[in-house]
Order: sequence, then structure tokens, then C-alpha cells
Amino acid sequence: MTDSSIFPDPVYKDTVLAPLFDHARNDHAEGFRRIDRAHLVMLDRTGILPREVSAQIARALIAIDQEIDPEALHYTGAYEDYFFLRQAELKAKLGADMGGRLHTARSRNDIDHTLFKLALKARLDALLTEARALLAAMIDTAERERETLIVAYTHGQPAQPTTFGHYLAAAIEVLIRDIERLEAARVTVDLSSMGAAAITTSGFAIDRQMMADLLGFAAAQRNSYSCIAAVDYITSSYSAIELLFLHLGRLIQDFQVWSSFEVAQIHVPNAFVQISSIMPQKRNPVPIEHLRHLASQTVGTARMTKDIMHNTPFTDMNDSEGETQAAGYRAFDSGSRVLRLLAAFIPALRINQDRVAQNTDRACITITELADSVVRREGVSFRQAHEIAAQTAKAVVAAGESLTKGGYAPFCAAFKQAVGTEARLSAEDFAKIVSPAYFVAVRDRFGGPAAAPMTEALTSYREALADFEAQAQAVAACEAEAAQALDAAFSALMEAR
Repeated sequence: MTDSSIFPDPVYKDTVLAPLFDHARNDHAEGFRRIDRAHLVMLDRTGILPREVSAQIARALIAIDQEIDPEALHYTGAYEDYFFLRQAELKAKLGADMGGRLHTARSRNDIDHTLFKLALKARLDALLTEARALLAAMIDTAERERETLIVAYTHGQPAQPTTFGHYLAAAIEVLIRDIERLEAARVTVDLSSMGAAAITTSGFAIDRQMMADLLGFAAAQRNSYSCIAAVDYITSSYSAIELLFLHLGRLIQDFQVWSSFEVAQIHVPNAFVQISSIMPQKRNPVPIEHLRHLASQTVGTARMTKDIMHNTPFTDMNDSEGETQAAGYRAFDSGSRVLRLLAAFIPALRINQDRVAQNTDRACITITELADSVVRREGVSFRQAHEIAAQTAKAVVAAGESLTKGGYAPFCAAFKQAVGTEARLSAEDFAKIVSPAYFVAVRDRFGGPAAAPMTEALTSYREALADFEAQAQAVAACEAEAAQALDAAFSALMEAR
């Protein structure tokens, strides 16, 4: 029987404290180091700590970082958590009074949320880098495939011809908006909680903006209660992640269907194909399955992390902290795998043009343009032209013919029956009108698959990518400048005597 008066209870230690300690040392050791140094610089510059005290603390922090390898630590229960272990080391080197001065005007509340924001920013930046790489790969592939015909499906059935480039362009636009959502979430994360202390800031003359600058944040989060209570930096980040991979999952599902033997619209090269252990004829595009389930895992993890915030009190609480953060980081890991694999997979795909031509002819998917052309050339209403085209398609399918080779006679019969006169369209005109290349070429409206709108669209996508890259470079420069400033300020403290 254990002594319930002694902390920690062994079961509590194993089930809660040890996992939290491991999470802190694995994911936040560098954040603790940066926060300690920045807070010390701020306390020194504001005069809250005398220079000679700041210098001694700085040298002690250096010694701790040199002597303690976070990866080698194991939780013993001697200290409540990783924070208190660092505090104990500081006091051991400087004495209880001197060692305790670093914690002036701060709390684990503002430290924790700042730690989580530092970790989220780094992970969002890495994810955004991979999302931009995918975007670039998709734009390049859409450019390459801008004239490559495919069958477009609605409700799971062949609908109209378009190009693979036009299809990818649709997905590109969604990806651009998803990147914008990730960037917007990062803006919310990029607000420092330091200086809020427990809830209400401090009676000491702290400089919250200085802390934000030293840690590489865009600004200090204004309301101190919000710093420790608002979790929208978490929910906005994981909402954006959830949507990104939900949307990519739809694209991946199309690839699964299009690569099937029956549809065979896309050809997956051997580099992305695995074989059966027993059936020698099988070509299994297994990466598609991995893409799909990894995307689903990412969606599920992101949604779980976001949903944990539901019905929690508007205050600092463990629900939004260590264990939730650690669980959420898995979404970045699985999401990274999806983005990197997709960026390699999509450019490798090729369209099986023979099968596309067969399916196009067999399914009569150019029939919409026949109806449109009848309206323009014969002067009948679209509803009447639609009926003529429908009768033509039914006759072709019933006869087992193709629209291009066997559709002209049924068209003439349907036209005469509906209108009462002979159609003016020649057989040559009919063959041109029902060709998929013509179908695409005449759809040269804004956003269509024809050459002109695709050129305009691809230009706009490259401009969006360039803007994203410029923004990322600016963010990286600010982060690097802040890191250099912190190192220089901290080094200056160590040199003081």
C-alpha cells in the first residue's frame, strides 16, 4: 500500500507526470531555453534585475544547457515536471534566492502557451514549406498536361471531356485557399503570451513587446486573460490542417478510381507500383492507398485536437496543454508524409489516352456540345436541341456504336423528327463538333479548359505561389533576426561582471 501523503503517487507518476515530462523534454526543451534567456534579458533591460544578478543567472543557464541533455533524462518523480527540474538546477548552482529570481513576473501559464505557440509556429512553417512544394509540383504538372484530354465525372459517371491540366487547376485553387488558411492560422499563433503571468500580467514593469521581439513573435497578445485562456491558436491551426487534408483526400480518391483496371484513365509508373505475392498480373498502385489513409489519419488527429477544446472552461486548463499538444503534433507528422508523397506522385502520373478516347466515345460525353452547336447553327431552342442530342446518344449506345463514327445518321433522324426539316450540319461538321478536342477548344470562357483561360489561370497560380514564397522568406528572415538578437543580448549579459 502506498503512502498517499507522498507526492507523486506511483500510478499518477506513470500515467500522467512521466508522459508529460517526456513530451516537454522531447518537444519543448529548446523553447524553455529560449524563453528563459529572453525573460532574463527583459528583466535586465527593464531594471527589474540588477546587471550583476542577470550575469550570474546567464552563466548558470549556459552551464545547465551544457550539462543536461534533455534526450537522456528520465522522469524520476523528484520534481513535478521539466520546468521544475530546470528551476531546481538553477537554484542548485546559484542558491535558492538568486536562482529563484529568474521566475520574477512570469508563470507556468504564460510559459506553457508560449512554448506551444513556438512549437506550432515551427511545425506550421514546415508544413507550409511542403504545401508550397506540392503546389509547385501541381502547377508544373497542370502546365504539362494542359492539352491532355480526360473524362470528367459527375455522380460517378462519365460527364464531359476536359483536360488533366484543367482538373488539376481546380485542385490547385483549393490548395491555394488551404495554404491561405494555414497562413491565417499562423498569424493567430504568432502572438506571444509571455508577460500575462498567471492571468493578469504583473506589478513589475515588464516589457511584453520586448519579450515578443526576442522570441520572434509578431507582437504580444493584447489581453492577458486571453493569453492563457483563448485556444483559438490551436483550433484555427488544426481546423486549417483538417481542411487541407480533407480536400486532398478527395483528389486521392479520384486517383484510386481512375487507376482501376475498368477505368484506367491514369497510368501509375512502376516506381509507384507494388506486385502481388501470388497473382503475377497484378499492378497495385499502393501509394494511393497510403496517401488516402494517411490523409484520413491527419484529418482525424486534427479534428480530435480541435474537438478536445469543446466545452472546456474559458481559462487556463490542462485540456489544451501538454498531452493535447503532443497528440496534435502527430497530425503534422502524417500530414508531412502525404504532402511529400503527393508532390512526387502527381508529376509521375500519365494519362492513358487510348482508354480516355474509348471511354469518351462509348459514353457519348461530347453530346452537350452537339446540343449547344445545334442551338447556334440551326436556330432551335436549347431544350429542343437537348432532346435531339439525347435521342442521338440513346440510338448510338443501343447500336453499340461510337458517337463519332455512328452518330450522324441517328442525329439527322432525331433532328427531322423534332424539327420537321433536314439538319444543315454536314457529316464533317458533326464529326468535328462531337470531338473532345473541339469540345475543350470552344470552352474558352474564364475558368474554362481551353488554351486562353488556362494560360491566364496558370499565370495567376504562379503569382500566388510567388507571393507565398515571398511571405515565407520574410517570416524566416524575421525569425532568424529575432534569434540573432536574442543570442547577442544574452551573450552581452554573460560578459558582464
